[in-house]
Amino acid sequence: MSSTHTEPSRAGFVLLLAGLAMFGPFSIDTVFPMFPQMQSALHIGPVQMQQTISVYLLAYALMSLLHGPLSDALGRRSVVMAGVAVFVLASIGCALSTSIWQLLFFRALQGVSAGSGLIVGRAIIRDRFHGPEAQRVMSRITMVFGVAPAIAPIIGGIIGTRFGWEAIFWFLAVFALVLLATCWRWLPETHPKEARLPLEPIPLFSRYLDMLRNPRFVWLCLSGSFNFSALFIYIASAPAFVLTHLKLGATDFGYFFVPAIMGMMTGAYLSGRRAGRHTPESNVKLAYAVMLLAGVGNVVYCLLAPAVAWPWAVIPIMINGAGISLAFPTLTLLVLDIYPQERGTASSLQAFIQLTFSAIVAGAISPWLSLRPSGLAMGAVAASLLGLVAWKLAQRAGVKSSPEMMAG
Repeated sequence: MSSTHTEPSRAGFVLLLAGLAMFGPFSIDTVFPMFPQMQSALHIGPVQMQQTISVYLLAYALMSLLHGPLSDALGRRSVVMAGVAVFVLASIGCALSTSIWQLLFFRALQGVSAGSGLIVGRAIIRDRFHGPEAQRVMSRITMVFGVAPAIAPIIGGIIGTRFGWEAIFWFLAVFALVLLATCWRWLPETHPKEARLPLEPIPLFSRYLDMLRNPRFVWLCLSGSFNFSALFIYIASAPAFVLTHLKLGATDFGYFFVPAIMGMMTGAYLSGRRAGRHTPESNVKLAYAVMLLAGVGNVVYCLLAPAVAWPWAVIPIMINGAGISLAFPTLTLLVLDIYPQERGTASSLQAFIQLTFSAIVAGAISPWLSLRPSGLAMGAVAASLLGLVAWKLAQRAGVKSSPEMMAG
């Protein structure tokens, strides 16, 4: 199978990996504008509708424990392509669903398959690139990938209002089909047969337990998970935040997502610029200064303003996004470098931890916090503070600057 593909250029390789990473935000964000219509069509309430996100994320999290080890055992290319193919079928199933239970089943199937691109993609980056170059490539992919959450709800609003909510899932199926053809043509195999590890369930479970007993690994994973939760609180609450609190329309989700993602792309750009020039500790310290400044400012605004309004309610979220993506490449590479021979497995466990947090936020925390803008703001700053505590504990547990990241 690998003989049929052609090696892409560096820019093409980055775009391909960024496209694979887009499954997550596209699967979540495109349907937000149509939540009211989907509730009416399926005869369900807002809390049940929110479970279409949490079920997707839980399935994503559970399968993420296998995506990396499967790619360590079978190769990166075959696992990615199988995941994309299943996502096509799952999206078609969502489009044809006529009840909440059918929709939840196929949303879970989407979650099972969507992680292959993002999780295995991280291992592919580390296979191909080293030192500051790995951080630069990770930052570029984060920048391109960051476009997805900004454009996804805009696309969903346009498609959904014109053709119905089912058309959004047909769009996702076509997007995945195009990506599958692109992977068949251009995705290289970066994990040679001689470097592969056997897939044995009991030893794999033991390896996960060993990793969870490593305090450095756990605290680094928790730091990144709390950071992203500060933004995901708003992403999961986007229908309430945009439609209820900002009083905007179904096609106006870009007023929230575009600034938020612009912030994330700015942070990713700064991370790439700082690669090799500043220590990982310096990057993370700056990132938390940005996150906490934005978080405190957001709480003050929400408590003092008579009613939140665009753009003032969105500016702190944008700045917070910059801080999150400034820290993300550094934290991810520090995690992967703890286990250089098992990057796929380490990437899977890192993703599982983050996705579990996101599922809890979407299913339990977001519906409660989204009742008031001040609740969202306080939840976000609390998540950032917990991320900072986790980072400090990671340092105390013996985190050192990676020699590879400091080289060059």
